Amino acid sequence: MLSRVKIAVLVSGGGTNLQALIDAQNAGIIKSGEISLVISNNKNAYALTRAQNANIKTATVLKSECTDVAEFEDRIIQLLDSNGIEIIVLAGFMSILSANFTSRYKDRIINVHPSLIPSFCGKGFWGLKVHEAALAYGVKVSGATVHFVNEIPDGGKIIMQKAVEVLEGDTPQSLQKRIMEEAEWKILPLSCEKVASDIQRSKNNNL
Repeated sequence: MLSRVKIAVLVSGGGTNLQALIDAQNAGIIKSGEISLVISNNKNAYALTRAQNANIKTATVLKSECTDVAEFEDRIIQLLDSNGIEIIVLAGFMSILSANFTSRYKDRIINVHPSLIPSFCGKGFWGLKVHEAALAYGVKVSGATVHFVNEIPDGGKIIMQKAVEVLEGDTPQSLQKRIMEEAEWKILPLSCEKVASDIQRSKNNNL
């Protein structure tokens, strides 16, 4: 039997997307991969507690303890490499990764964005700002996109998308919640499984 692909999840906050991944792994939705490491750039992130409760190894890398971005990313790379990580999931990770970092893990870093890319994405579009922009524009359908990460914010190849209807009277908060529940928490685990399965298959073909 093929060994499961090792997944690292990078987090900064509450970790609701991380929890969706943990739940999907427990439910057997993610079966080709395994969450082996959670790294946070915030030592107070509740996501670390979620990982610890699930017996997943955690680590913290703080920018304040690094001389520059290169050292910050090098510390993360050392953790990824020493733990044999093959897929990196950005789950509310509030730090833009450099081209040096992303090119090192081509088609191995995935991110979920709370809109249907190419709408309401790129630099400056994160969190509630995405939903505020969507509502201001008057769109009738929004949703979420899981994509590979490259040097352009939200610019990598799309893996999966799911549409969510915008309802009359929606606020940025209500739209954010519905997109999380109906789209993000569904397609992020499915995308993880797809990428892990593809990596497993290519390793099998090279045996």
